[in-house]
Amino acid sequence: MDERLRTAARTGNVTDLYNLIQRDGNVLRHFDEVEFVDTPLHIAAEEGCIRFAMEMMNLKPAFARKLNQQGLSPLHIAVKQGHKEMALRFLEMDNDLVRVKGKNGKTPLHFLSEAGNHDGMLDRILEICPQCIQYVPIENRNALHIAVENNRLDVLQVLIRTLWKTDYYREVVNQIDEDGNTALQLAAFHNQPELKLLLNCKADKHANNQAGWTVMDVAQQQHNRESITILRGCFIPEVSNFKCKLEKQIVKHVTKASSLIFHNMDNISGEDRNALLVILGVLLAATYQASLSPPGGVW
Repeated sequence: MDERLRTAARTGNVTDLYNLIQRDGNVLRHFDEVEFVDTPLHIAAEEGCIRFAMEMMNLKPAFARKLNQQGLSPLHIAVKQGHKEMALRFLEMDNDLVRVKGKNGKTPLHFLSEAGNHDGMLDRILEICPQCIQYVPIENRNALHIAVENNRLDVLQVLIRTLWKTDYYREVVNQIDEDGNTALQLAAFHNQPELKLLLNCKADKHANNQAGWTVMDVAQQQHNRESITILRGCFIPEVSNFKCKLEKQIVKHVTKASSLIFHNMDNISGEDRNALLVILGVLLAATYQASLSPPGGVW
């Protein structure tokens, strides 16, 4: 690249850009002929020179989709550098840029899933293109996998909130990576609180990875007590519902029994009264124990 052009891109000097074009009308043609190259747009994106970048987008829109030698597009670079306004301006001019895949098939969304939701950039990108949450890189790990691996609870919250508005949330939440792990299994492996968010989004608790392990198996193999506790609390939702119904029935029958026992209590002898109180105590103890350990040892 002409050093004068590089300097103009780095400093955001649009006047110098047009001076170079006046001297040589083909000054930008070279970049079309090279497959992977840092264009002036890449340099402007790295430096955060918005005005220069927008001018270059007008002159050479194809540069926005071009990858450099590191496998990055200008939008990838803007996201990586944390240039929120630059990234959003790119998307205002062409929202399909969020679909451009770079090295290892990663989109700008995958970069944000790893780096974090700085200044709400992730929210804005998902507003513009919520479908990009479905894209998976070469490792078959979607944005949820990446967020969990990097312990990005802020990212996962935004992703889950977006997924709930779609009709494909189960498919994305239960996407398996190249090792057969879902994001839920990765969260159990790393003993992370993200488990709760994923469980609430209908993550499959019974899925097996390539090793044949469920999410509970993963947590137990890693001796992750927090994950095990969370999973035991909601691993089988039907159990919680059954327990709730059983407790209601217990209250109903104990209340009825108490009413029968204490009816006309004043008209019976002290000996009979004591006997009835013992019977009620046994009944209460038995029903309480049944609620803790129902037949069959469900929990």
